[in-house]
Amino acid sequence: MLTYTGILKVKNAEVKVSEKFKKREFVLTDNAQSYPQTILFQLTQDRCSLIENAKVGDEVTVHFLLKGREWKNPQGEIKFFNSLDVFRVEAARSGSNTAKAQEPSFNNESLVPTPDDDLPF
Repeated sequence: MLTYTGILKVKNAEVKVSEKFKKREFVLTDNAQSYPQTILFQLTQDRCSLIENAKVGDEVTVHFLLKGREWKNPQGEIKFFNSLDVFRVEAARSGSNTAKAQEPSFNNESLVPTPDDDLPF
């Protein structure tokens, strides 16, 4: 399972691909990076409505799986496809996209063993 937090840039309508398959695509972008990424995600079947309440400009977190498949076209050429299949969408927590990870701080004195430590070396 992978997660990504970004700003909702595009929210497409649901598309009925066949009688048994429907999908909905949307795009998230991360403006906090030096080189913003624009990433296409997809929802399928009964999950198509998961993005319904989000508005363009909202910050959302998606939980997704990276899927890949091979396909042979009618001319016999083999093609490969990847998709980012979303199974959960959440409103992002305030500041989650801009907050920096906290680095653990170590007190050098705490790394020095004391005579009371029961160390094998």
